[in-house]
Amino acid sequence: MSVTGKALAATLVLCGLGVAACGGTAAGADLARTRGPVPPAAGTAAAPAADAPARPAAGAASDPTPSPAAGQSGQSDKPLSGKVVVIDPGHNGQNYRHPAEINKQVNVLTQSKACDTTGTATDNGYSEAAFTWDVSQRLAKILKSRGATVKLTRDSNSGVGPCITQRAAIGNRAKADAAISVHADGAGPANHGFHVIMPEKIGGPVDPVVKASRKLGLDVRNAFRRGTGLPYSTYIGKDALDYRNDLGGLNLSTVPKVFIESGNMRNSAEAAKFQQPAFRQRIALALANGLQQYLK
Repeated sequence: MSVTGKALAATLVLCGLGVAACGGTAAGADLARTRGPVPPAAGTAAAPAADAPARPAAGAASDPTPSPAAGQSGQSDKPLSGKVVVIDPGHNGQNYRHPAEINKQVNVLTQSKACDTTGTATDNGYSEAAFTWDVSQRLAKILKSRGATVKLTRDSNSGVGPCITQRAAIGNRAKADAAISVHADGAGPANHGFHVIMPEKIGGPVDPVVKASRKLGLDVRNAFRRGTGLPYSTYIGKDALDYRNDLGGLNLSTVPKVFIESGNMRNSAEAAKFQQPAFRQRIALALANGLQQYLK
């Protein structure tokens, strides 16, 4: 990794609360347990759109989203007609510029956590926020083509937040039939594979949808494995399934909801895949198929 110790220290100051604010420990917002710090803000600020890799794979920054029809043969024209899906692209591209705002504490019922975090990044600077935004846009396009009504929790990758509590509220207000929060992990470089995070009962609003969320998680896991070829996580959960009671996006949800950790951005092989537009399309299509399996 090309980040110097001095630059990393500057980044931690910018994030406001050290590694936790960048997502390095459990003290931050949702999914901070395994987040690695984002690359130095100086490098990010120099990027024209704050969401492009510092050394992007060829075509990654300007790729037009491929047609959602690819790989969908044999499906009815509008199998998701009447269904409402909320997609939550994790983090936001300008979070790192607003440490005070994203470090504000919010109540997730089982504890207090930061409003949001910066997320992680690949070693060459491709941010999790950019990855989740791109995959979510592709996923929304596919789901809409299948007849679903789709709402995203943020409308760009050039803003801040929203807080994890607000992300849950958006799905609740939409009365979503299913909601999914799109992420990628920032664990040690030897770790690899994807996993799905599902809620536990906490004596709160999520309790009535825990069972449905588990079914959603299983359908998403199975479709993701088939569609991407990525292995189950080697470091979290069992058979790519992890249950959490500390995530505001799940604890506060009144609709069936899961998180997908698409893989590890600090693993060189998975990082390379995530920077390929065609592979991000495969991820989106796999997620759409998992959601459709659950909703049918």
